[in-house]
Amino acid sequence: MREWKQREIKVLKFEDFPDGLKRVRPEVKQLFYRGKWEEDLFKKAVGVVGSRRMTKYGQMVTKMMVQGLTEAGYTIVSGFMYGVDTQAHKTCLENKGRTVAVLGCGLDCLTPAENDGLYTKILESGGLVVSEFEPKQEAKLWTFPYRNRIVAGLSQLILVIEAGENSGSLVTARWGFQQKKKVLAVPGMITASLSKGTNWLIRNGAVLVTSVNDILEELGGMRPLKEKQKGRILPVLSGEEKEVVELLKREEMEADELAKKLNKSIT
Repeated sequence: MREWKQREIKVLKFEDFPDGLKRVRPEVKQLFYRGKWEEDLFKKAVGVVGSRRMTKYGQMVTKMMVQGLTEAGYTIVSGFMYGVDTQAHKTCLENKGRTVAVLGCGLDCLTPAENDGLYTKILESGGLVVSEFEPKQEAKLWTFPYRNRIVAGLSQLILVIEAGENSGSLVTARWGFQQKKKVLAVPGMITASLSKGTNWLIRNGAVLVTSVNDILEELGGMRPLKEKQKGRILPVLSGEEKEVVELLKREEMEADELAKKLNKSIT
């Protein structure tokens, strides 16, 4: 295991940063990275973030949005943590895309430990793992908010899938607003705790999105997905997930009602 540790750590100086990263404040002095740094990775890059306590709904939406963005040629930038971050990286790789993981620790540390294999797959697929912290820096409470400004700086816009009231994803969104980036958010039920943050963002200036086409339109100059392409977004879901999508298309329902229709337990 830890095959990624055999790969060389390189340093990118400020003068070689993508323009968006140069404008980040507090200023990023240098960036450590593993992988092959290519400028075209960041010409079309979307930051995808969300709750570490991802719900089934959040997982489905992440898969749908990231598959569509990957098929449209976008790099997916995320924070490598549990939940939406990890799902975004994995879905991008499953669809032959390239993804950039921005760590909240140094490159020789691993948080979370279960993402060991994902670290290696990102590098093998032509992606990058990056951090502004020295390689041996362990993850701390303060390192993650700092990490979030780099996710925003490397992305053309920020897409927030799910977020509670105190979610770190809201920090990423705030960095995005400060950097004059577009912030997009997926709405959810007003009774859902992990939609309180995204609904708040929409109320305070984020763009409401309900499809990949909405995102592509915000990116500008990108043709919406054709009907044939849109039909390929659902097959990435499992059979049960597709059932959930079809039920929710018809009407909103609480978890217990949904479970009853699916003949499943919610526990």
